[in-house]
This record gives sequence, C-alpha cells and structure tokens, in this order.
Amino acid sequence: MVDPTSDLGEDVTAEEAPNCAACGDPIVNEVTHRVVTWIEDDSVRTAHFCEEACRREWNP
Repeated sequence: MVDPTSDLGEDVTAEEAPNCAACGDPIVNEVTHRVVTWIEDDSVRTAHFCEEACRREWNP
C-alpha cells in the first residue's frame, strides 16, 4: 500500500495504488481522489474514493 500522504501520481502502478472503497477501482493519479479518515477501536482508519459520487454511495 502506498503512503496516503505521498504524491500518488508519481511512480504508482495500479497494483500499488489504493482501491476505491465503493467501486473497487484502483486510484492512480486521479484529481478526484478523496479520502475519509476516522478512529475505530483506537486505530486510525481510512477509505479512499475515486470520485465524490463513490464517496456519497459508501456506507461504512
């Protein structure tokens, strides 16, 4: 998994990129990339989305 604070557009392949939590597509160099972060069971959790529509459809 790629560090979510890194520049995802640089040298990232589809196999290494995060997948959209809603549709499952790899997110490679997408300007519409969104990330939701929350705390669950004393751990930081994140969900990546390829676009706003997928983020709205997601139900944790």
